[in-house]
Amino acid sequence: MSAINSGKVLIGGLLAGLVMNVLDMVNGFLIMGEEFRSNAQRLGLDPAQMESGAGMATWITIDFLMGILLVWTYAAMRTRFGPGPSTAVKAALVPWLSIGLIMFGMTQGGMMTMSIWVKMSAISLVIMTIGSVAGAWAYKE
Repeated sequence: MSAINSGKVLIGGLLAGLVMNVLDMVNGFLIMGEEFRSNAQRLGLDPAQMESGAGMATWITIDFLMGILLVWTYAAMRTRFGPGPSTAVKAALVPWLSIGLIMFGMTQGGMMTMSIWVKMSAISLVIMTIGSVAGAWAYKE
């Protein structure tokens, strides 16, 4: 068993984060943006806060950190499942399922609608999978 190549995790993770940022921007502005704003208003929050510089910087940072986590998970799994896209998809399922379960709990507390949760679960699965495959492509031991 070889050690995880930390430098390649970082490089692959930044690539994954870049890909996820682009896809999340498309999602936030073209697909789910209006529903996000409506949900914020429903909760009595300022929708402009989500699109502020600080709000955007937070999500950009989260995508890069998530990309690093995805590639680290891929690197840890590849010794058992082998290198390649199928292992990258499996690596994406770990945080996707974890986050999805937490977000489902938020629907039960009224923080988001079930409709938003279903749509975002599907969209985030696609985004994380594409990001994970991109990051895994850059990872070599």
